[in-house]
Order: sequence, then structure tokens, then C-alpha cells
Amino acid sequence: MPYEQLGAYIKNRIAVSEENLDTILSYFKPLKQGKNELLLSAGQTSQHTYFVSKGCLRIYFINEEGKDVTRYIAFENQIATALVSFITKMPSTEYIQVIEKSELLYISHDDFNHLMIIIPQWREFYCSYLEKAYVNNTNRLMSFTTMDALERYSQLLKINPAIVKRLPNKIVASYINISQETLSRLKSKVSI
Repeated sequence: MPYEQLGAYIKNRIAVSEENLDTILSYFKPLKQGKNELLLSAGQTSQHTYFVSKGCLRIYFINEEGKDVTRYIAFENQIATALVSFITKMPSTEYIQVIEKSELLYISHDDFNHLMIIIPQWREFYCSYLEKAYVNNTNRLMSFTTMDALERYSQLLKINPAIVKRLPNKIVASYINISQETLSRLKSKVSI
């Protein structure tokens, strides 16, 4: 099942032959992780990209005040990695945490890059992934400077209500950059 999910995810993004798809999938390895386990800690170099078949991953960092700030949340049929570290091969400033018991498929940095050499469409897939990551990060950054807490919460409910429904308030608040108290007030005013 996880490999079929990943195959469908890839085919939705690039045109690839079944033979090349089988080759791509052969580089991914399965991994089951329990709740709250860390796949990457700050200071380590990001060596893997993860596809979430079941469950949830969170990418976060610790700010100068010592609070954790959630940068990205990946549910089923999404990919996650500490992208800056994955690209630069430098130690990460981010953590990758398993939020819910999860079934993942992962590929190593070296295998990911090898696929770009042997299967040209994989480079298209990577380009598409990078473009989406850039747009998502830019939109989130803009929301922090142009929207108030209610607008950010309302936008989250519209774009990705699963974050509010499935995750603890602490993570939701850190994702939209508000306090847990503010989130509680907003939840009482705005229905899902």
C-alpha cells in the first residue's frame, strides 16, 4: 500500500514510465515510527527525504526565546525533509518529529541525487517539489506580516483544517505563530 501511494503521488507530478517508476520506488525504504520520535535533531545533517504513507511529521526549530516554532506539517501523501540541510549538506537548525504513529517511505540524499542522473523526470519532480516548498514558505511568511491572528487561523481552517482537527493546540499555535491562549479564544469564536 505505501508504495502504491507514493507511486500515485509521483505520477500526479511527472510523466514517468512504469519501468522508471519502479526504479524510483526501489530506492525508497519503509520505516515505521512511534509517536514523538525524532527523525532528525538540530546539529545533524539531513540525509533523508520522507514520504508519509500514514501519520504525521512536523518540522520545527527553536527560536531565540527557546520556543519551538513549527515550519511545516506533513500528513498522508506528503513529503518532508529539513530542506536547507538536505540541499547544503550542512548541519540542520531544524528537527523532524513524528507527531502521530507513522508509516513512512524514505530515500537517502545520495539515492535521491542518483535518481536525478539516471531518470531525467526525477529532476522535474524535484523542481516541482522545490517550487511548491518556496511558494508555501513565502505565503506563510507573508501571512505573519500581513494578517492578524484571526485571519491566519481562518486561512488555516480553509487551506488545511486537518492541522486544527488532528494536532494539539501547542503545535497549531506554533504553526500560525500565535500563543496557545489566543488559539483557545479563536477556537471558541470560529467553528471548524
